[in-house]
Amino acid sequence: MTALKYDELPVTHVNAGTERRLGHTDNLMIVIVDFTDGPKAEPDPPHRHPHEQVSYIAEGEVIFVLGEEKTHLKPGDIVVVPSNVPHSVQVLTERARLVDCFTPIREDFLT
Repeated sequence: MTALKYDELPVTHVNAGTERRLGHTDNLMIVIVDFTDGPKAEPDPPHRHPHEQVSYIAEGEVIFVLGEEKTHLKPGDIVVVPSNVPHSVQVLTERARLVDCFTPIREDFLT
């Protein structure tokens, strides 16, 4: 068993107000994304990737944009993102935490 403690995970500063911590196996990755610069008036620019993604809203509220669909999500909600579908998030509260799982792992997050 490998236990990873949140406070001991390396932090990647994605941009001002967004931090990322992660753990992974050979085929599955979990990423904790902390937003501290909300609320935002607009969603972040959309992006897409070949990885399948499941996101759990652990803290705060967001609008998740998946393709053309916008959904208001709160703690406990989950969104499933198929491979190569454009998506983005708009943080509605001062802080938000999303827990993302990816398969295969995001090699781009390891560099």
